[in-house]
Amino acid sequence: MFFPRLRRHAKWVFLFLALAFGLGFVAFGVGAGGVGFGDVFRGSVDSGIPSVSKAQERVNENPKDAKLWRELATALQAQARTDEAIEAIEGYVALRPRDEDALRELAALYLVQVGDASREYQLAEIRTAYLATSGAYFQSISLGGRPLDLDPISAAISSVLSTDSTAALSKAQTAATSSVEIYRKIATLRPDDPSVQLQLGDAAAGAGDSTTAIEAYRTYLELVPADDPTVRRVRSLIKELSAGTPG
Repeated sequence: MFFPRLRRHAKWVFLFLALAFGLGFVAFGVGAGGVGFGDVFRGSVDSGIPSVSKAQERVNENPKDAKLWRELATALQAQARTDEAIEAIEGYVALRPRDEDALRELAALYLVQVGDASREYQLAEIRTAYLATSGAYFQSISLGGRPLDLDPISAAISSVLSTDSTAALSKAQTAATSSVEIYRKIATLRPDDPSVQLQLGDAAAGAGDSTTAIEAYRTYLELVPADDPTVRRVRSLIKELSAGTPG
């Protein structure tokens, strides 16, 4: 029952998407006046980044070499192949599970994946709504006392769009859940870092995991001074999440 569950958490999904775009901009140096690694990739032919095919070939020859997995991930990110880059970073993290930079990079890629899947969902929904309007128009016309049905081609397209919409939502939710797990790992490595707890809380809230979000936010409040300017907002989030969490 994916649709009802996700729609009930729509508010937090949108919060998560805001987080996704925010962290994505920081990670990729977009809109901050700086230069992200994506800009570096695109800006120089002599950047030293291997081609994807060459990097993949090296990984295939030496799958236990963490450095080669990282190079493959870099090559894939240079071509904006996010899904494949995630797989490559996961290969690296499997060999270097305590590399915090790699974990943060993986979390950022999951957030990019959430944004991409969400845009796919929105586009499918817009197209579905357009077809629904057309269908309503056809059924408002009677022929021989009987309303016209949606033509077979439009009906088939509507079915495909519905499938695409469901798949995009599922992909977004899976990526959101994965980002929570990555932030959980980072929190294990840095248990006294309040910023990590805040990121974990925001990611969990966006993924609809209220229990984890509340726990992370409460840990965050324990780690920051009582007069920290973020305390009021975090307490408000805890209150809202708690109201929607079964007792």
